[in-house]
Amino acid sequence: MKVLRKLTYREEEVMKMLWKLEKAFVKDILAEYRADKPHYNTLSTIIRNLEEKGYVAHEAYGNTHRYYPLVKKEEYRKKFMNKVISDYFNNSYKGLVSFFAEEEKISVEELKEIVKEIEKKK
Repeated sequence: MKVLRKLTYREEEVMKMLWKLEKAFVKDILAEYRADKPHYNTLSTIIRNLEEKGYVAHEAYGNTHRYYPLVKKEEYRKKFMNKVISDYFNNSYKGLVSFFAEEEKISVEELKEIVKEIEKKK
């Protein structure tokens, strides 16, 4: 796996849009914003930063660029979920699940479904 640098909140927001769109010009990404829409130049800078970090590449069309993700959403999710589990749950997936159970974010039925899925894979 490539070494991926941490993304800012805004960069992550743009990546979510690019994963959805697959290929897009800055104006296309700007159109995806519902609220708190950045200025065109600000968005363009965020995308260039994503290029520098190795998350995004572009195809040139004259003076404009169409951007596309180099990093798959699943790859990003896996890397940063592993970091969260490492940093906040002492590398314990049980600790993560217990946290959600204690916060009542996961039901007993959902836990049973997860156990069934795990048992199927054995």
